[in-house]
Amino acid sequence: MNLNLQVIFDALLEGVIVLDDDDRIEFLNTEAARLLGGRGEVPQGKRLGEALDQDHPICQIVERVRRSGRASIHDEVEFPRRLASSIPVDVSASILGEYPDRPNAIAIEMRDRSAARSLREEISERERQESYGHIAAGIAHEVKNPLGGIRGAAELLQLSASDDRGRKTAALIVSEVDRISGLVDELMIFARGDELELANVNIHRPLDSLLDLLALERGYGSIEIERVYDPSLPELEADQARLQQVFLNLAKNAMQAMEETGGKLTLSTGMTLENRLVGQDGRAQPTLEIVIEDDGPGIPEEIQHRLATPFFTTKRKGTGLGLAVARHWIRRHGGRLRIESAPGEGTRVAVDLPLRPLIPSHSAPSTGSPGPRASQESPS
Repeated sequence: MNLNLQVIFDALLEGVIVLDDDDRIEFLNTEAARLLGGRGEVPQGKRLGEALDQDHPICQIVERVRRSGRASIHDEVEFPRRLASSIPVDVSASILGEYPDRPNAIAIEMRDRSAARSLREEISERERQESYGHIAAGIAHEVKNPLGGIRGAAELLQLSASDDRGRKTAALIVSEVDRISGLVDELMIFARGDELELANVNIHRPLDSLLDLLALERGYGSIEIERVYDPSLPELEADQARLQQVFLNLAKNAMQAMEETGGKLTLSTGMTLENRLVGQDGRAQPTLEIVIEDDGPGIPEEIQHRLATPFFTTKRKGTGLGLAVARHWIRRHGGRLRIESAPGEGTRVAVDLPLRPLIPSHSAPSTGSPGPRASQESPS
């Protein structure tokens, strides 16, 4: 094919493949190679089923077009990748019947939909955060005042109790009221616009601090901890105390998942190119990725979408606020939290943080400020 035409197709955001009548790859551009496995991994001249796995969705689409003789259009087909999560791709394939010398050639056009899906998820998450804020404000109004009255009455009962049992009962009421008040205060995080105390932070410091805290807790002796840090990472502008709270919640979840069976907790850091965050100006921002990975039993797929919902928990003694609060503070930094898990295969939680916050530190989620988006730029 003409070199100038190849350069033009390589500049397109869409992936383009042309197959001959034997399904050999006659042409593909750079974006198509990336979507199908990476630059240089899908060689021209090779049959598509040999270059990829025969079970790859694109092979099945080509087979369907061959069988029916008609064009086929598919939305957000999941393209698998070896070392990362799958990519949603819009695919259209049709036979180039108007070319006599290639009567059965097939042209395939593909578009990466990762950014669009990420944006939908961010909008949905922002709407959920707004609803949490409204719920929290309502709970504070309807619950906090009566709780104060109950606590005061219980303290009077404790002072006037004539026996030990009465005093213990009143003390229990006070203790439970304080516990409920604490839960309400924690839920109020979603309604308040607390400012971040920003400073230059070496991301490894809050991670090492949380491991020191976890080392003091019982029940984790059978768990191995591995640090895979990138020592060349630059400092980021962040609230170190809030980030430590975030990572402590995430690490505790991972440790508790392995409490009975043991396993390995892996903390890794690095810069990310493929899932960079995008600012309000539409430009991809330098992005840190912090990954907390465990060897636990994994999370059933049917409940994964509920994990960050306040008060939803699978633990016997959990409050269901840890992950929701963690996601809240990550969003306040302009970041994003991603969870990948499968039953029996452990859980991988990735936190993406920009080097500089993408939203003002004083703005609350309920103000409707745009959240981060994913940039699917190929590594250069």
